Amino acid sequence: MRIKYFTLLFIIIAFTYGQDFEYLKKSAEKGNAEAQGKLGLMYENGTGTAVDNDKAFYWIKKSAEQEYAIAQGKLGLMYESGTGTAVNNDKAFYWYKKSAEQGFALAQEMLGLMYEFGKGTLIDKKQALYWYKKSAEQGIAGAQLLLGFMYFNGKGTTVDDEKAFYWFKKSAEQGDAEAQKMLGFMYDNGKGTAVDDEKAFYWFKKSAEQGNAEAQLKLGLFYYIGEGTLTDKKMAKEWIRKSYENGNEEAKDFWDKLELWKY
Repeated sequence: MRIKYFTLLFIIIAFTYGQDFEYLKKSAEKGNAEAQGKLGLMYENGTGTAVDNDKAFYWIKKSAEQEYAIAQGKLGLMYESGTGTAVNNDKAFYWYKKSAEQGFALAQEMLGLMYEFGKGTLIDKKQALYWYKKSAEQGIAGAQLLLGFMYFNGKGTTVDDEKAFYWFKKSAEQGDAEAQKMLGFMYDNGKGTAVDDEKAFYWFKKSAEQGNAEAQLKLGLFYYIGEGTLTDKKMAKEWIRKSYENGNEEAKDFWDKLELWKY
Protein backbone atom coordinates (compact mmCIF):
# COMPACT_ATOMS: atom_id res chain seq x y z
CA MET A 1 0.00 0.00 0.00
CA ARG A 2 2.77 2.43 0.91
CA ILE A 3 4.57 1.72 -2.39
CA LYS A 4 1.42 2.69 -4.30
CA TYR A 5 1.04 5.79 -2.15
CA PHE A 6 4.57 6.92 -2.89
CA THR A 7 4.29 6.11 -6.58
CA LEU A 8 1.33 8.47 -6.72
CA LEU A 9 3.20 11.14 -4.80
CA PHE A 10 6.19 10.90 -7.11
CA ILE A 11 3.86 11.36 -10.06
CA ILE A 12 1.94 14.29 -8.60
CA ILE A 13 4.73 16.10 -6.72
CA ALA A 14 7.98 15.13 -8.37
CA PHE A 15 7.16 15.31 -12.05
CA THR A 16 5.05 17.63 -14.14
CA TYR A 17 4.87 16.76 -17.79
CA GLY A 18 4.16 19.75 -20.00
CA GLN A 19 5.98 18.27 -23.01
CA ASP A 20 4.86 15.53 -25.34
CA PHE A 21 6.43 12.09 -25.45
CA GLU A 22 8.48 12.53 -28.63
CA TYR A 23 9.92 15.84 -27.45
CA LEU A 24 11.02 14.31 -24.15
CA LYS A 25 12.44 11.24 -25.87
CA LYS A 26 14.68 13.36 -28.11
CA SER A 27 15.82 15.44 -25.17
CA ALA A 28 16.47 12.33 -23.07
CA GLU A 29 18.53 10.75 -25.83
CA LYS A 30 20.69 13.87 -25.86
CA GLY A 31 21.44 13.34 -22.17
CA ASN A 32 19.05 15.74 -20.45
CA ALA A 33 18.64 14.28 -16.95
CA GLU A 34 15.26 15.83 -16.21
CA ALA A 35 13.88 14.66 -19.56
CA GLN A 36 15.19 11.17 -18.90
CA GLY A 37 13.37 11.05 -15.56
CA LYS A 38 10.13 12.31 -17.05
CA LEU A 39 10.40 9.92 -19.98
CA GLY A 40 10.86 7.01 -17.60
CA LEU A 41 7.74 7.99 -15.72
CA MET A 42 5.79 8.26 -18.98
CA TYR A 43 6.80 4.71 -19.84
CA GLU A 44 5.79 3.49 -16.39
CA ASN A 45 2.36 5.10 -16.50
CA GLY A 46 1.60 4.77 -20.22
CA THR A 47 1.45 8.52 -20.78
CA GLY A 48 1.80 9.16 -24.52
CA THR A 49 3.08 5.63 -25.07
CA ALA A 50 2.46 2.01 -24.09
CA VAL A 51 3.34 0.97 -20.54
CA ASP A 52 6.87 -0.45 -20.50
CA ASN A 53 8.43 -0.90 -17.06
CA ASP A 54 11.77 -2.05 -18.49
CA LYS A 55 12.15 1.21 -20.43
CA ALA A 56 10.85 3.15 -17.44
CA PHE A 57 13.58 1.66 -15.29
CA TYR A 58 16.23 2.26 -17.97
CA TRP A 59 15.51 5.97 -18.33
CA ILE A 60 15.00 6.69 -14.65
CA LYS A 61 18.31 4.97 -13.91
CA LYS A 62 19.99 7.09 -16.59
CA SER A 63 18.61 10.20 -14.95
CA ALA A 64 19.55 9.09 -11.43
CA GLU A 65 23.13 8.40 -12.51
CA GLN A 66 23.36 12.07 -13.49
CA GLU A 67 22.57 13.02 -9.86
CA TYR A 68 18.98 14.09 -10.55
CA ALA A 69 17.53 13.80 -7.04
CA ILE A 70 13.92 13.13 -8.02
CA ALA A 71 14.96 10.28 -10.31
CA GLN A 72 17.25 8.88 -7.63
CA GLY A 73 14.32 8.70 -5.22
CA LYS A 74 12.12 7.14 -7.88
CA LEU A 75 14.81 4.60 -8.71
CA GLY A 76 14.95 3.60 -5.06
CA LEU A 77 11.21 3.04 -5.18
CA MET A 78 11.55 0.89 -8.31
CA TYR A 79 14.17 -1.31 -6.66
CA GLU A 80 12.05 -1.63 -3.52
CA SER A 81 8.88 -2.52 -5.43
CA GLY A 82 10.53 -4.55 -8.21
CA THR A 83 9.22 -2.32 -11.00
CA GLY A 84 11.19 -2.93 -14.20
CA THR A 85 13.85 -4.79 -12.23
CA ALA A 86 14.26 -7.40 -9.50
CA VAL A 87 13.52 -6.34 -5.91
CA ASN A 88 16.76 -5.22 -4.32
CA ASN A 89 16.52 -3.48 -0.95
CA ASP A 90 20.25 -2.77 -0.81
CA LYS A 91 20.02 -0.76 -4.04
CA ALA A 92 16.76 0.83 -2.94
CA PHE A 93 18.49 2.04 0.21
CA TYR A 94 21.46 3.31 -1.79
CA TRP A 95 19.34 5.43 -4.13
CA TYR A 96 17.00 6.72 -1.44
CA LYS A 97 20.07 7.87 0.49
CA LYS A 98 21.57 9.60 -2.56
CA SER A 99 18.29 11.43 -3.14
CA ALA A 100 17.66 12.20 0.52
CA GLU A 101 21.09 13.72 0.94
CA GLN A 102 20.22 16.15 -1.85
CA GLY A 103 17.16 17.21 0.12
CA PHE A 104 14.35 15.39 -1.69
CA ALA A 105 11.65 15.09 0.96
CA LEU A 106 9.89 11.96 -0.32
CA ALA A 107 13.17 10.06 -0.44
CA GLN A 108 13.97 11.25 3.07
CA GLU A 109 10.78 9.65 4.35
CA MET A 110 11.48 6.42 2.50
CA LEU A 111 15.05 6.37 3.83
CA GLY A 112 13.67 6.76 7.34
CA LEU A 113 11.46 3.72 6.77
CA MET A 114 14.44 1.70 5.55
CA TYR A 115 16.36 2.56 8.73
CA GLU A 116 13.38 1.94 11.02
CA PHE A 117 12.64 -1.53 9.65
CA GLY A 118 16.13 -2.60 8.58
CA LYS A 119 15.51 -2.85 4.84
CA GLY A 120 18.75 -2.68 2.88
CA THR A 121 20.58 -1.61 6.03
CA LEU A 122 20.75 -2.32 9.75
CA ILE A 123 17.91 -1.09 11.96
CA ASP A 124 18.83 2.35 13.27
CA LYS A 125 16.00 4.19 15.03
CA LYS A 126 18.04 7.36 15.50
CA GLN A 127 18.72 7.59 11.78
CA ALA A 128 15.04 6.88 11.10
CA LEU A 129 14.10 9.73 13.43
CA TYR A 130 16.64 12.02 11.73
CA TRP A 131 15.30 11.43 8.22
CA TYR A 132 11.64 11.52 9.20
CA LYS A 133 12.30 14.90 10.79
CA LYS A 134 14.04 16.18 7.66
CA SER A 135 11.07 15.11 5.55
CA ALA A 136 8.43 16.26 8.04
CA GLU A 137 9.96 19.73 8.19
CA GLN A 138 9.42 19.95 4.42
CA GLY A 139 5.72 19.28 4.91
CA ILE A 140 5.39 15.59 3.99
CA ALA A 141 2.30 14.34 5.85
CA GLY A 142 3.41 10.70 5.99
CA ALA A 143 6.73 11.67 7.55
CA GLN A 144 4.97 13.90 10.04
CA LEU A 145 2.83 10.94 11.10
CA LEU A 146 5.85 8.64 11.40
CA LEU A 147 7.77 11.25 13.37
CA GLY A 148 4.81 11.61 15.69
CA PHE A 149 4.90 7.87 16.35
CA MET A 150 8.64 8.00 17.05
CA TYR A 151 8.08 10.58 19.79
CA PHE A 152 4.91 8.80 20.99
CA ASN A 153 6.65 5.43 21.36
CA GLY A 154 10.13 6.69 22.28
CA LYS A 155 11.82 5.19 19.21
CA GLY A 156 15.22 6.73 18.55
CA THR A 157 14.49 9.32 21.22
CA THR A 158 12.77 9.74 24.57
CA VAL A 159 8.97 9.70 24.78
CA ASP A 160 7.71 13.23 24.23
CA ASP A 161 3.92 13.57 24.07
CA GLU A 162 4.03 17.26 23.23
CA LYS A 163 6.19 16.68 20.16
CA ALA A 164 4.09 13.65 19.20
CA PHE A 165 0.97 15.81 19.44
CA TYR A 166 2.59 18.56 17.36
CA TRP A 167 3.50 16.25 14.49
CA PHE A 168 0.26 14.25 14.55
CA LYS A 169 -1.58 17.56 14.28
CA LYS A 170 0.56 18.71 11.36
CA SER A 171 -0.16 15.48 9.51
CA ALA A 172 -3.86 15.39 10.47
CA GLU A 173 -4.37 18.91 9.14
CA GLN A 174 -3.09 17.66 5.77
CA GLY A 175 -5.73 14.93 5.78
CA ASP A 176 -3.85 11.82 6.91
CA ALA A 177 -6.52 9.51 8.40
CA GLU A 178 -4.17 7.68 10.76
CA ALA A 179 -2.82 10.98 12.09
CA GLN A 180 -6.38 12.24 12.56
CA LYS A 181 -7.17 9.14 14.62
CA MET A 182 -4.04 9.63 16.74
CA LEU A 183 -4.84 13.29 17.25
CA GLY A 184 -8.29 12.29 18.47
CA PHE A 185 -6.61 9.87 20.88
CA MET A 186 -4.29 12.61 22.16
CA TYR A 187 -7.20 14.97 22.85
CA ASP A 188 -9.25 12.15 24.39
CA ASN A 189 -6.49 11.15 26.82
CA GLY A 190 -4.84 14.51 27.42
CA LYS A 191 -1.49 13.43 25.99
CA GLY A 192 0.62 16.38 24.88
CA THR A 193 -2.38 18.65 25.26
CA ALA A 194 -5.35 19.28 27.56
CA VAL A 195 -8.27 16.84 27.46
CA ASP A 196 -10.83 18.16 24.96
CA ASP A 197 -13.75 15.86 24.19
CA GLU A 198 -15.12 18.05 21.42
CA LYS A 199 -11.81 18.13 19.56
CA ALA A 200 -11.34 14.40 20.11
CA PHE A 201 -14.77 13.82 18.57
CA TYR A 202 -13.95 16.14 15.67
CA TRP A 203 -10.75 14.31 14.73
CA PHE A 204 -12.15 10.82 15.22
CA LYS A 205 -14.97 11.82 12.87
CA LYS A 206 -12.55 13.15 10.25
CA SER A 207 -10.59 9.90 10.38
CA ALA A 208 -13.70 7.70 10.47
CA GLU A 209 -15.10 9.37 7.38
CA GLN A 210 -11.94 8.31 5.54
CA GLY A 211 -12.55 4.69 6.53
CA ASN A 212 -10.23 4.25 9.51
CA ALA A 213 -11.80 1.33 11.39
CA GLU A 214 -10.38 2.21 14.82
CA ALA A 215 -11.61 5.79 14.52
CA GLN A 216 -15.02 4.52 13.43
CA LEU A 217 -15.28 2.49 16.63
CA LYS A 218 -14.20 5.43 18.80
CA LEU A 219 -16.66 7.70 17.02
CA GLY A 220 -19.45 5.20 17.61
CA LEU A 221 -18.63 5.04 21.31
CA PHE A 222 -18.55 8.83 21.55
CA TYR A 223 -22.03 8.94 20.07
CA TYR A 224 -23.21 6.19 22.41
CA ILE A 225 -22.15 7.92 25.62
CA GLY A 226 -22.51 11.50 24.38
CA GLU A 227 -18.84 12.42 24.68
CA GLY A 228 -17.92 15.55 22.71
CA THR A 229 -21.36 15.43 21.07
CA LEU A 230 -25.00 14.69 21.86
CA THR A 231 -25.94 11.10 22.64
CA ASP A 232 -27.17 9.39 19.46
CA LYS A 233 -27.62 5.62 19.64
CA LYS A 234 -28.50 5.34 15.96
CA MET A 235 -25.25 7.03 14.95
CA ALA A 236 -23.39 4.84 17.43
CA LYS A 237 -24.91 1.79 15.77
CA GLU A 238 -23.96 3.05 12.29
CA TRP A 239 -20.31 3.79 13.04
CA ILE A 240 -19.65 0.68 15.10
CA ARG A 241 -21.19 -1.40 12.33
CA LYS A 242 -18.91 0.31 9.79
CA SER A 243 -15.91 -0.40 12.00
CA TYR A 244 -16.74 -4.11 12.17
CA GLU A 245 -17.33 -4.26 8.41
CA ASN A 246 -13.85 -2.73 7.97
CA GLY A 247 -12.28 -5.59 9.90
CA ASN A 248 -12.18 -4.32 13.48
CA GLU A 249 -13.11 -7.36 15.57
CA GLU A 250 -13.32 -5.26 18.74
CA ALA A 251 -16.29 -3.45 17.22
CA LYS A 252 -18.23 -6.74 17.14
CA ASP A 253 -17.71 -7.11 20.89
CA PHE A 254 -19.18 -3.66 21.50
CA TRP A 255 -22.03 -4.39 19.07
CA ASP A 256 -23.01 -7.38 21.18
CA LYS A 257 -22.26 -5.86 24.59
CA LEU A 258 -24.22 -2.66 23.92
CA GLU A 259 -27.00 -4.52 22.06
CA LEU A 260 -26.75 -2.02 19.25
CA TRP A 261 -29.09 -3.99 16.98
CA LYS A 262 -31.95 -2.58 19.07
CA TYR A 263 -31.46 0.98 17.81
